[in-house]
Amino acid sequence: MKRFFAILGAALFVGNSGAFAEQATLIDFSKLVGEGNTGLHAPTTIDYSRQAGSAYSAEDKAAMKISLAIPSWEIELASSSQTVENQTLSLVTAAPVKQDAARYGGETVMGVRIHFPSFGINSFAVIKPPFTIPAYATLGDATAQNAVAGGQFDGFGVLKNVGVIKSIQINILGRNYLNRLSLLLEDQNGDEREIVMGYLNFDGWKSLQWNNPNYQTEVRNRDLQIVPLYPRSAPLIKLKGIKIHRDGSQEGGDIVSYIKDIKVIYDQAVVDRNSDVDDEAIWGILRQREEQYRNFELAKLGNLQVLRSLEKKKMAKEADFDQAAPAAAAAAAPATN
Repeated sequence: MKRFFAILGAALFVGNSGAFAEQATLIDFSKLVGEGNTGLHAPTTIDYSRQAGSAYSAEDKAAMKISLAIPSWEIELASSSQTVENQTLSLVTAAPVKQDAARYGGETVMGVRIHFPSFGINSFAVIKPPFTIPAYATLGDATAQNAVAGGQFDGFGVLKNVGVIKSIQINILGRNYLNRLSLLLEDQNGDEREIVMGYLNFDGWKSLQWNNPNYQTEVRNRDLQIVPLYPRSAPLIKLKGIKIHRDGSQEGGDIVSYIKDIKVIYDQAVVDRNSDVDDEAIWGILRQREEQYRNFELAKLGNLQVLRSLEKKKMAKEADFDQAAPAAAAAAAPATN
């Protein structure tokens, strides 16, 4: 844990404390509201039809899109809690805040309901995006206006050029539950860390904050390093999930909560030097490297979503026997003149 935050992307210091403590929003759920009939959030939409085979019709492929819109998020329970009832009753929805609310009035936040087992057992639930958020995806045509190559999910679960993390904050509405909340973060190497944010034993909105105990505020006390610059790729973090723990001594059943956003204060890993020569424009090394990462991530995402689409088509459409019974009876009845 200490290594993850103290060494992650060791910052390049040049005797300038201006590199310290940049604040950014890792994700803001009020900006992940679905649009129109599709319910998709356009800026985070992924088209995975390229991973589908020729057996799918053009109509099927046109529907093969998914986004980070709030209702698309999932809840994954611990394996010991994955009964049909618990999974069915654990869900995520878009929750509007009252217009006259003291905080976030009129905005839409993420509403979460988790159904833990009624008997005493240690358990947890992970609120996770509908797909692994790709660090290097590009929205539509990379040459289009305002389209940043590899930057589609920047601020939508991904932060780049992250050096040492100073603090993390989550704004959440509690309902006096004793459950503990933590964040699952992943770095550019695929290493995942769990950050304990605190307990939900409060009523109303509260900012839960984690402060890095290893963060040095004095430059002279830091372990300064000279690191290679271009084509060194800037480190990043991305959100893997929000984890809620349930202790076996706690009451089981439903818990509900509402999440607004997650913010991070961190050092920049590399300071923009305003170099006289644009290395990337000449060599394109980072672009090529990021394209490889991006294509790999999107291929994994597409394969999973195609399998889910196929499974959805195979599922029974009838809610009960009454809908099919009249048609079957009519087909079996003898013809009369």
